Amino acid sequence: MITVEHLSKKYRIGALRRHNSFRDVFDEKLEAIFKPAQRRAAANESTIWALKDVSFELNEGEVLGIIGRNGAGKSTLLKLLSRITEPTEGVIRMKGRVASLLEIGTGFSPELTGRENIFLNGAILGMRKAEIDRKFDEIVDFSEIGKFIDTPVKRYSSGMFMRLAFSIAAHLEPEILIVDEVLAVGDAQFQEKCLRKMEDIGKSKGRTVLFVSHNIGAITNLCTHVAHLHHGKVVNFGETNAVVAEYLHSDVNEGAEKILADPLAILPPRKEFVFTKVGVQDQRKNIASEIDVRFPFTVHLEYRVAALLHNVEISVRFFAYDGRPVFTSHQSDSRPEVLLQRAPGTYAATVTVPGNFLVPGDYFISIEAHAPTVSVLEKYDHIIKFHINETGSKLSRYQPHQFMQGVVIVEFPWSESRTQ
Repeated sequence: MITVEHLSKKYRIGALRRHNSFRDVFDEKLEAIFKPAQRRAAANESTIWALKDVSFELNEGEVLGIIGRNGAGKSTLLKLLSRITEPTEGVIRMKGRVASLLEIGTGFSPELTGRENIFLNGAILGMRKAEIDRKFDEIVDFSEIGKFIDTPVKRYSSGMFMRLAFSIAAHLEPEILIVDEVLAVGDAQFQEKCLRKMEDIGKSKGRTVLFVSHNIGAITNLCTHVAHLHHGKVVNFGETNAVVAEYLHSDVNEGAEKILADPLAILPPRKEFVFTKVGVQDQRKNIASEIDVRFPFTVHLEYRVAALLHNVEISVRFFAYDGRPVFTSHQSDSRPEVLLQRAPGTYAATVTVPGNFLVPGDYFISIEAHAPTVSVLEKYDHIIKFHINETGSKLSRYQPHQFMQGVVIVEFPWSESRTQ
């Protein structure tokens, strides 16, 4: 269904050069003649290869997960496959209709209602009106926004946008479905619903799916193959469990503490929240990558708020050594008041996990700050790795196989204080 051969994409970074007059063109030609070496060096410094020599094949009914750190080239690859941008080098061959869900609301007209946008977006995807009519009720029911289907989408929240956009792409029966990680905007229940739908599309209906996600648990459950991208290159491609295990153990920060940002640095425009530090501490509040199974430990977070924020909470997700989700702890579970506004300043927060809760082994931590069901402010996936040591104590209350399906929320005590 999909063949990619030696695919590469180069971008120019910095300001674009504009030729507004004959003088601009003349000066450029003189520079090319008399300073070729300097010109070539400047050209090399102002370009970047977002993808370099990527090749793979995907057959009908296969689901390919694409993983890698931020900036690895995942979204660039999907944009090339979706024909949004052209490759610098290489060839892409695809057989069948392609539906892409790369950004929330892409292809939607804000002035049109949800009903009208279903027909508009379906037509953009190449579907006939009769086909859209046949699927219309299923699309609306799945999106769970039937009450607002005749409301202009400019009044929709980000979550409502995502619900409708995913529902259209999933129900209009493309041979190839391309999905970037837009599901992070929805609430946990709808995310789970979308993942089940994607599993049905790939396994039951025999369609080909490309799925970019930082949710390693979803990748493990959904995908038949995985491609690990690093600095624009495919460093590993193959069976899901093998590639995920290599990714987790080679690309994770091995330290028990990591500095994520300078707490005093000036934040970029419209950047209102930033994590500055994360670490694991033992029962004595010392930074430790080895934790005694008998004693409690804490995850310590520091962050900075640059502008007044409303309805913001922190979440910590724990994953087993093979990428399976273990549990999630939300700050609001034990402290509902944290959903109140945050004034500008720096903050410290901790969540405490009791002793004898996790079985001995390796674990990974992901952190996230979000406005529930609306947007993700910042997230880091598998940012910390730590180990629970066996000491001959009683059995843990947790067994990994219990958490294979769905998202498990565990209430643990959180604390938070403003440091400045």
